[in-house]
Amino acid sequence: MTHYQRRRDTEAPPIARTRSGETGPTERPAMSRTGSFEWDLKARTLDIDDAGLVVFGVDPAAFDAKPDLLIDRLEPPERARLNATIDEAISSGSPSFSAYFRVPLDDGTSQWTHVQARILRAKDGRAHRLVGVVRDATAEVTHAAFVRDLEERRDRQTHTVERTTSAMSHAVTVDDVTAALTGPGGLASLGADGLALGLVENSSLDIIALSGETLEVLDGLGSGDLIRKLPLADTILSGQPLFITSLSSLTQRYPLLEPHVGKLGFRAAAYLPLVAQARPLGGLALFYRERTVFPPDERILCLGLAAIVAQSLQRATLFDEEREFATGLQSAMLPRRIQAIEGGEIAVRYHAAWSGRQVGGDWYDVIALPKNRFGVVVGDVQGHDTHAAAIMGQLRIALRAYAAEGHAPSTVLARASRFLAELDTDRFATCTYAQVDLASGAVRVVRAGHFGPLIRHTDGRVGSPQVRGGLPLGISTDFQDEEFPETRLDLVPGETLVLFTDGLVEEPRTDIDTGVAALVHELSAGPVGAEALADHLSDRLWERWGSGDDVALLVLRRSPDVGSPHAPRLHQYIHQADPEGLSDARAVVRQALADWDMAELADDAELVTGELLVNVLLHTEGGAVLTLEVLPEPVRRIRLSVQDRSSVWPRRRTPGETSTSGRGLLLLDAVATRWGIEPRGEGKAVWCEIGPPPPPGTAPPAPG
Repeated sequence: MTHYQRRRDTEAPPIARTRSGETGPTERPAMSRTGSFEWDLKARTLDIDDAGLVVFGVDPAAFDAKPDLLIDRLEPPERARLNATIDEAISSGSPSFSAYFRVPLDDGTSQWTHVQARILRAKDGRAHRLVGVVRDATAEVTHAAFVRDLEERRDRQTHTVERTTSAMSHAVTVDDVTAALTGPGGLASLGADGLALGLVENSSLDIIALSGETLEVLDGLGSGDLIRKLPLADTILSGQPLFITSLSSLTQRYPLLEPHVGKLGFRAAAYLPLVAQARPLGGLALFYRERTVFPPDERILCLGLAAIVAQSLQRATLFDEEREFATGLQSAMLPRRIQAIEGGEIAVRYHAAWSGRQVGGDWYDVIALPKNRFGVVVGDVQGHDTHAAAIMGQLRIALRAYAAEGHAPSTVLARASRFLAELDTDRFATCTYAQVDLASGAVRVVRAGHFGPLIRHTDGRVGSPQVRGGLPLGISTDFQDEEFPETRLDLVPGETLVLFTDGLVEEPRTDIDTGVAALVHELSAGPVGAEALADHLSDRLWERWGSGDDVALLVLRRSPDVGSPHAPRLHQYIHQADPEGLSDARAVVRQALADWDMAELADDAELVTGELLVNVLLHTEGGAVLTLEVLPEPVRRIRLSVQDRSSVWPRRRTPGETSTSGRGLLLLDAVATRWGIEPRGEGKAVWCEIGPPPPPGTAPPAPG
């Protein structure tokens, strides 16, 4: 097997420029110089013909058959490299070797030389003779270097186009385009050291991006009316690119730049028009520190990059226009303002899907009702188009009208479903509607194929009450099933009710339960106020999942009732279906009394709390509201109240020895200093006081 070794020298081979501007190898006289030699390693003699000596630039008459005469002509690095190549071939047992090296010539130039030889060995394997040829390889090596340089340049140009195309393919808005061009790696992808990007709007130029060191000196220069006194505007108006390789010529042509050019630190620039579908969009200027020429292939590259940027800008501009239209249409369909409510605070958020004209049908509303009540609703019309938005607008107005007439929540949704079914559409809608009375905390909820509400309690826990639901609006009428069961909830002071659409909890390629769990976590960890909490949920969830769907969010918080420093108070709602609600309530009572320096009453208060709550949870159809407060006068004691929605009052009974119930009121007699039962709205409240008895004749205060 022939051993062949080629070394690429680090120095660039000689290059000459043709008239066309392309680069090519330096031409030498058309003369083939090849000689042969035989090198006797034992005798250290070299037999080389005259042609071979000419290759080395040696006069045949002066050659004494000693190889050192030729080898010593080489520069030390070349000599060392050639000797190493020969020694390696001989010691490794290779049958041949090949090497390229440079030979200094008498005229001061150097000549690439190629030697190729066969190694003759004795029977014991020792090399004793080298037989081969030596030739002038200057043209070959120079051409190879030229080709290599051309290939490297084309590879660089290809990578530049690929990187720019990839970056622009991910740009959706005009801001995305500028971020891709000016962000990390933006200039590198273009192969430039600086850039300026300007857009044309209403016959004026707006420079929207500058990137690169020292380009801040151009800040504010160029924006305004399109005039030919500046190169970027001139390029846009003429539609012709401008390649600058001399800054002096640039200032001569555009004198306005003279005060700034000296501060730039660039040697060349390319001013490129951005044109798409025969319409000028703007201009792109690329600046270079090292470049001094623009060969034809580099000019074509610059024009290609400008075309890529122009197409991306056209697409992004169209998207921004469609986006503006979509958000404008959507906002016109939603309430312009949300009324202030007495006894609480309410915040709403709407985020449109990031998909151009694909307007969603999500909506929210807050509706004033008789008797100082109000309705809240969040819903979603099927589809993501202008038709969905139009249906949403009509349905929102219809539902608002039915609610304002004072109908029960179930009737409101039934009529809204009938209204949607009578429209000339095949769309359906989901929604959750709640009628709220903050004075009592009563919340009457109905839902139509939608998520139920979440409630954050005063201690940060988040509950998901079981709200029975009906079919989506429109479908329920088609199937003649307009039943929307009503669920009664109690919102105690300081608690927060949250309604939302699916865009807040839908994570791509993830089960919906994961999104709901994330919402519960963020709701529990979020700030207290309604506005701050709405912002927190939007930032953490809508931006986390992405922007593929619309989001409507409504946060309602009942004002807290914490009493005063001398008479603190707390409220807690215990859901009937919450298995941990009873133990949580006992723990809350004990902790509150410890915080109020009344821990000595904790055992009795915890015992009474459990008894009263068990009675409600077992013998009524709903949950209970627990209220614990301090009565500071005339003696410091506590009042504990449990309110439910049942109008049936407890009866005093005499349980037998083996009875497991009937001792609740007896327990109150034994533990409380006094207790009572009072009507409360649709239900009742059982209250008791624990602590030192008040002076005789003191009337009990009204339950809080």
